[in-house]
Amino acid sequence: MKKPNFVIIYADDLGFGDLACYGASGIPTPNLDQMAAEGQRYINSYATAATCTPSRHSLLTGCYPWRNPRAKILAGDAPMIISKNERTLPGTLREAGYLTAVVGKWHLGLGDGNIDWNGEIRPCPLDVGFDESYIMAATNDRVPCVFVEGRRVHNLDPNDPLDVVYGGENPFPEVPTGKDNPELLTMKHSDQQHYDTIVNGVGRVGFCRGGKAAQWNDEAMSDIFVGKAKNFISANTERPFFLYFALHQPHVPRIPCPRFVGSTKLGPRGDVIAELDWCVGEILEHLKAEGLDDNTVVVFSSDNGPILDDGYEDAASAKCGEHQPAGPLRGGKYSMFDGGTRVPMIVRAPGRAEPGDNPALFSHTDFLASFAAMAGAVVPEDEMADSLDMSAVLEGRDTVGRENLVTEGYGSKTVVRQRNWVYLPPHEGAPISEGKGVETGNSMKPQLYDLDADIGQREDVAAAHPEKVAELNELLERIHGSTIPDGHLVAPI
Repeated sequence: MKKPNFVIIYADDLGFGDLACYGASGIPTPNLDQMAAEGQRYINSYATAATCTPSRHSLLTGCYPWRNPRAKILAGDAPMIISKNERTLPGTLREAGYLTAVVGKWHLGLGDGNIDWNGEIRPCPLDVGFDESYIMAATNDRVPCVFVEGRRVHNLDPNDPLDVVYGGENPFPEVPTGKDNPELLTMKHSDQQHYDTIVNGVGRVGFCRGGKAAQWNDEAMSDIFVGKAKNFISANTERPFFLYFALHQPHVPRIPCPRFVGSTKLGPRGDVIAELDWCVGEILEHLKAEGLDDNTVVVFSSDNGPILDDGYEDAASAKCGEHQPAGPLRGGKYSMFDGGTRVPMIVRAPGRAEPGDNPALFSHTDFLASFAAMAGAVVPEDEMADSLDMSAVLEGRDTVGRENLVTEGYGSKTVVRQRNWVYLPPHEGAPISEGKGVETGNSMKPQLYDLDADIGQREDVAAAHPEKVAELNELLERIHGSTIPDGHLVAPI
């Protein structure tokens, strides 16, 4: 059989209940609904973390994020956290003869800690398995608000050098900030993090000056990324390819293209989800137009669960109405509960996977081993990290999947799921995340939930099943091995 192309379309902060095909109402998602009708819709798919940098690290390396102490939410000038000699998904497929590209959000660091934004950036995605790269330098609420193409900031004027600084007070007094110049803001911040340098009327995290010609237009971002993704597909119709298309929606600041403003009644968050759906439709239609539809495996999923208020006042909570972004799940972004990491996942693979719902337990670490198997790549077992070959799950031949998997909430606080059981070990901290309104899952008592009987994790049955608590605590410690997560609390059970 001919080697399949692979496309992963990865949303940002999209919840288990945000799509119509997962029970949502009020947000039109016709392209994803059609994709689900034509493919496999997964109901037990997990990102590895309830925040973006750790989960994206796992997607590309097949490794649980807590094994890398640097896999935490990064500043915009942080050094790259994937090493050049590390086994990666794109690198593995490139070894198997694939052309590889990343388009969109990166947020895994760039450079080696002393980045020169005005010269060549090393390391960058080209050093960890990608042949082509057109990325947002970090994420859309952080400076610098520029695109990086290959090793250089795109469209940078050498006569207007770009400087970026994180931490402390504003080192560029000539550059207005949301803190000192709130009258210049078109979107107000709701915390004391998103009020640094103002770009396009929005306060961002971090300080920068210069690079004006290279600054992105938030409203045009989707069109630009879709165009770059299409160009890569069109240029590689005769050779197998892997495209990692990392969307920025519905992450804050939520600034949709004018075509989508008012497309829902849920405000900017609803509108950017409708925009996200359009992006997916554009890629699917382009694959068909290029005659690649029948031999391309397209995966759609999200890096973590949903959040309404995440630093800006955009009426997401007020306009949410009866919509439940996490669906029946408890928690959301930053949470150890399932709403933080259990995410929608749809796989469309004509000729490989018949349409239907798939309850198999699947971790996003598994793309590395699974795609390698489907591509005929040979990878030493000791280089698979935490990735398991779940190609049968992706092709709909297996509806069971993993025996267990580990996820984490904010701050490397790990949780283990085994079949229908979820175990949260004791963790210090507030039960509600400060300023976010999300249940963290923190408790000094061990928690146990039976998802078959209680998908919303409302009834803690730890006291009724002490033997299962002990068993899962031992399992989690065994999986941790010698790499104890920073957030793990060693406490008697």
